[in-house]
Amino acid sequence: MVIQRVTKQELVSYIENEANILVDSFVESAMELAEEVHLGITREDGKSSFLETHIWPVTLDVIKHYRGTSKLLTTLQIVSAVLHDVMEDNERILDIYSSKAYGFDAYFKHQFGDYVYDNVMALKTKPFENFSGSNDEMKKQQRFFEYCSFLSNSKYDVKIIKIADRLNNMRFMVEIPEHEKIKRYLREAEDFYIGFTLFPPQLTEFYTEIRNAYDELKRIKITISS
Repeated sequence: MVIQRVTKQELVSYIENEANILVDSFVESAMELAEEVHLGITREDGKSSFLETHIWPVTLDVIKHYRGTSKLLTTLQIVSAVLHDVMEDNERILDIYSSKAYGFDAYFKHQFGDYVYDNVMALKTKPFENFSGSNDEMKKQQRFFEYCSFLSNSKYDVKIIKIADRLNNMRFMVEIPEHEKIKRYLREAEDFYIGFTLFPPQLTEFYTEIRNAYDELKRIKITISS
């Protein structure tokens, strides 16, 4: 399974020429913010660009889903996908925006509106320290339970971005066969994400892709263990 790589220029070209949506100042501002927050960040292999192997590909997959299912696609979904991970790195955000005394959240809402802000915050992973449990593993498990419950009742945009995000992460792990995240991705796929694609409204194309990525990770794990 080859790592999916998408440049910013390729994404912009697809949005304008295939999705027939103008990349206006709203979308451009989102891409610029994503570049600021994720600049220089690499994936788990220590070399692949986070932007080109995650942010832009996830956004492209979200757009393709809306086009393929004839769902209404606007810049709101595109910007939500572009910014879906910006709230994850609090220290980097605070460092970049320390001069904004009114805070990054207020800046974000002002720049992108409540709808995008709510989508991005819904996708943010809460620190496991916020959850109850006698040890870290129990706290992480409780966080997973809560997140699964939330996603099961989430709005369509959030569901699509999260599935595209998880699918991208699973595919990437295929290229790092001994990475510790593989075990967690397999467990969480078995416990939730495969079935999640079948919850109404069913996402049959994502089911197939998630299942294929799961099967590949399972094969890799078995090969390494034997």
